[in-house]
Amino acid sequence: MKKTTQDQNQERLKNKTRLILKVNYFTSVFTLIFATVCFYLLEMQHIIPYLLLGFGILNLANTFLFHYHKNLTLTYNISSIMAIVGTTLVTMYSGGINSPFIFVLAIVVFAGYSTTRIYGKLYLNLCLLLIVLIYSQSLTNFNFTTNLVPAESQDLFSFLSIMFSVYLLGGVFGKNLLRAHHNLYRSKNEIEQRIKEKETLLREVHHRVKNNLQTVSSLLSLQSRSIKDEKVKNLIKSSQNRVISMAMVHEMLYMRDDLTKIEYKSYVQELTEYLVRSVKGVKNNINLNIDIPDIKLGIDTAIPLGLLINEAITNALKYGIKDDAAGEIHIALKKEDTQEYVLSIGDNGVGFPEAINFKNTKSLGLKLIHNLARQLKGSITRDGSKKGTNYIVKFQDVGQQFQSVA
Repeated sequence: MKKTTQDQNQERLKNKTRLILKVNYFTSVFTLIFATVCFYLLEMQHIIPYLLLGFGILNLANTFLFHYHKNLTLTYNISSIMAIVGTTLVTMYSGGINSPFIFVLAIVVFAGYSTTRIYGKLYLNLCLLLIVLIYSQSLTNFNFTTNLVPAESQDLFSFLSIMFSVYLLGGVFGKNLLRAHHNLYRSKNEIEQRIKEKETLLREVHHRVKNNLQTVSSLLSLQSRSIKDEKVKNLIKSSQNRVISMAMVHEMLYMRDDLTKIEYKSYVQELTEYLVRSVKGVKNNINLNIDIPDIKLGIDTAIPLGLLINEAITNALKYGIKDDAAGEIHIALKKEDTQEYVLSIGDNGVGFPEAINFKNTKSLGLKLIHNLARQLKGSITRDGSKKGTNYIVKFQDVGQQFQSVA
């Protein structure tokens, strides 16, 4: 059974919780053992063993309390603060800046970074400040503590302190962090595998949709051959062109690495060249002027915009540029600073009267142009400053929202 994102987040939280609790338990146990060794083996009877004993007991209590309040941040910070205070005092009473126990402060910083970067930076700066203070109090004029480790036990205390630090760092932190890293790596591989599976599935969906649309186009083409009425034939041809404009989007999506967006310049280039050949034939007098930068649009924007361009170009080729007359079709698309797109599209043909609009005409193409602009959450205005029929369409990337053009 595949894990959801929520399940993965819960698993990461469990791993972090498990790491902190294990570190707390191990640190408490080894601190209590170290305190016992200081009492009986090193014959230390003042301050240091009591500090170690107190930290071990309090840290165990703090860890047990987590099972009641379930606040991991609270448990971690209490343990870290106790560790910093205890380590600082033990260091000051076991030789100051020369005490090997000072390396435990580095473990506290390491623990902070293994939890979050914020705590890592916080405890790093705090420990650096404490090291400076420990160094300053070791100077003759500022010294207010004495080394309570008996002279004959100092070498053994140094040895045990270093062993304690190294084992905590490697045997506890290192071991558990490596296990957490392996779990994270495994989760990452699982996620990458699922992404590849979804990409393959999505690519197959686009491929099948394109094939189905091409089948519909072929059926319309076959149907039109048996129709004698030229007007009905033109209607079927227009529907066929609309289907092909949608099929091109799906074809470009499954043929490219990015399955969510298409390079719109190449799409418009292919679409307009196809429409010119379809309406005017291979040999024609139509000049295409396409000015589109490197813009990528998602499928929910690309399809309605492609249909709009299809209708505008088809109308221009059928009614604007008559028969075999020479003409120019221009298409320009740019993105404004407001994240709004502006499409300028038109021809230099004969045009049509200003009084005609999508509200008072029976032309399906004109109605579609305006309804598609509305679907794109945009506006469409006719540019009367140029010869022919020209439109300025302002729209936004509609994302995943898809509405009817009716």
